[in-house]
Amino acid sequence: MPAVQRSEFFLALNQVATERGVDVTVIIDAVKNAILAAYRKDHPDIVVEEYSVSLNPNSGEARIMKGDEDVTPPGFGRIAAQTAKQVILQKVREEEKQAILSDYKLRIGTIMNGMVLRFAGPNVIVDIGKTEAIMPVSEQIPHEKYHVNQRLSVYLVEIREGTRGQELVVSRAHKGLLEGLFRREVPEIAQGSVVFKGIAREPGIRSKIAVAATQSGIDPVGSCVGQKGVRVQAVIQEVNGEKIDVIPYQEDAETYIALSLAPAKNVKVTIDEKTKEATVAVAKDELSSAIGKDGQNVRLAGELTGYKINIVEAEGTPEAETKEEPAKTEEQAA
Repeated sequence: MPAVQRSEFFLALNQVATERGVDVTVIIDAVKNAILAAYRKDHPDIVVEEYSVSLNPNSGEARIMKGDEDVTPPGFGRIAAQTAKQVILQKVREEEKQAILSDYKLRIGTIMNGMVLRFAGPNVIVDIGKTEAIMPVSEQIPHEKYHVNQRLSVYLVEIREGTRGQELVVSRAHKGLLEGLFRREVPEIAQGSVVFKGIAREPGIRSKIAVAATQSGIDPVGSCVGQKGVRVQAVIQEVNGEKIDVIPYQEDAETYIALSLAPAKNVKVTIDEKTKEATVAVAKDELSSAIGKDGQNVRLAGELTGYKINIVEAEGTPEAETKEEPAKTEEQAA
């Protein structure tokens, strides 16, 4: 029995189905629908339900049928072949996109390297490897300038429905970017011997992170800062010079709040647990450090600790409330 000759159409059809994991019948049905749509363009008055397409999967030959009658127009084979090719290519692109989205779905909540491709109005389109992502204005660091071919670290926030289907959203302003950068720079965090207990951030200006050790003998603050500040400086460089205070987390709320107000020193904390408010007495010469420019330092300390912090001027200079290791800023670490 002679071997059956398989057409180019048949081979292409089955290759796509095998490589992309798509059922051949799904592709054939899509091709039939597209061919019927192409026929309808030239015959807009037909009742579509009365027509069908006969497609030979071996030869790729398509016939337009009305019931049992073959109404295929002369020369329609060329149109059918072009339509089939377009449908197959479209299916390939769809499957590739779905595979890419499935891959990146598993990477939501992590950081990745990106490169600025172009701009879509105020939004930045970023190449993140296998695909593109959008960085909306709300996810950009205020006043940070971007340019084409610029390489930067981004945080994958979500996959959402956009105007052209599903799109990946990345961020430079998200707290997770800091966490990911420290995880990349600090082996103790990557290994789990140092963990984050809180992050408060005003992107591009200042951040405070609280860390704790899960193993005895490990200095969580020192691990994050690094020798001569090399680790924290690497993170600062990635976020365009944003100041970062590394705070040693404390179970005792008064001590924790006192340390969170770094670089201010010698503060006395009184807590009202019912209202989750803290009154902090600060020496006159430390008031500006405790409050920060436009109230930023006390605002971040409140966000980090979960307390509403009220700063008052102390009578005299109170002793420090804790002898625990103080928080370190990047200036102190350098």
